[in-house]
Amino acid sequence: MIQDLSSICIISPLFHTAFIPPLNHLQRIMSDLSEKNQMIVYQSENITYYAENEKNTIDVIPYTYSSNFIFRLFNYFFLNAKIVLKMMRRMERTNIYLFFGERGLLLPYFFGKLIGKKILWLLPSNFQTMAYLENDDSVTNTLKLTVQKIPHAICYSLADYPIVYSPNLIREWKLEKYSKKILFAHEHFLDFTTFTVTVPLNKRPPVIGYIGRLSTEKGVHHFIQALPEILTSHTEFRVCIGGAGQLKESIESSLEAEGILDRIDLPGWISHDELPGYFNRFRLLILPSYTEGLPNIMLEAMACGTPVLATPVGAIPDVIKDGITGFIMENNSPECIAEHVNRALSHADLQQIAENGKKFVEENYSFEKTVRSWKEIISDIR
Repeated sequence: MIQDLSSICIISPLFHTAFIPPLNHLQRIMSDLSEKNQMIVYQSENITYYAENEKNTIDVIPYTYSSNFIFRLFNYFFLNAKIVLKMMRRMERTNIYLFFGERGLLLPYFFGKLIGKKILWLLPSNFQTMAYLENDDSVTNTLKLTVQKIPHAICYSLADYPIVYSPNLIREWKLEKYSKKILFAHEHFLDFTTFTVTVPLNKRPPVIGYIGRLSTEKGVHHFIQALPEILTSHTEFRVCIGGAGQLKESIESSLEAEGILDRIDLPGWISHDELPGYFNRFRLLILPSYTEGLPNIMLEAMACGTPVLATPVGAIPDVIKDGITGFIMENNSPECIAEHVNRALSHADLQQIAENGKKFVEENYSFEKTVRSWKEIISDIR
């Protein structure tokens, strides 16, 4: 059993500002468990990340993403080598390397095993699932996916303990082969002084919305296709679609073509500090994702007393019980989305469901409870 909890090194990517809150959460958790945290962060050059307190030491590796597959492959192995060099400098002070991110790092995993350290891999999402959702069936893309899957599979084998958010993800992400060594934990916790009800649900304007990446795996394009029917049924409602991503232009074009752009608010990317204000305007948040881990946006909305309608993917069914703490839709087809939005908005117990959801996240996603679950995991590692 590992007794020295002062020997954890977090290794994580940071390619978008949306990843800063979960990474901050993870380092806060480890700070509560250990005397001195260590971090290796590889990040886009336009993002700046600082350790939040003096207990953390951080090495930052700039990383440039290339759209060219050959250059991307070269950059991947060059990044691997840089991370190994950072790990070598910290190896005497480290017992556990905690990797955070959906992509495996082949050389660092090999190095960690070679020097006898424990390798934990916390998976917030699954890159293979998202890649297949791009709907590119070309021979070239299939070859790229095959090349990427090989080191990924090796990393699953090398990791002592892959960690996922929910048992549901073992089947959903096809991880049955590794099920005997998979652990369950998350880095989610909420500040309930910030994410709280400031406007009661029945006092809010008639607004529903989506907040998140404007990308294929989020299913937001199906929500857009459902809006004409939704807005015809609810003539007093407006819709807010917050976020940025590759679908931004096509979404705007679709809304304009349907003649409903004047009833849609498109604020762009919404900062984490602004989220409580938006949630306290919403009567309903819609998450029509194809794939998820444990969406923080869902927990934050529920803490603000905002009912959530979502697809039953990832850890979402662990949180949302249909008609009790929120609403579940069978799939994310436009017809299904429209049907369940209408069901949710006309539900006689909508206020009670919102209160149930708020109570659930307060009881299950506090800082203290999250730290306690990680303490049990780290203490039991052999």
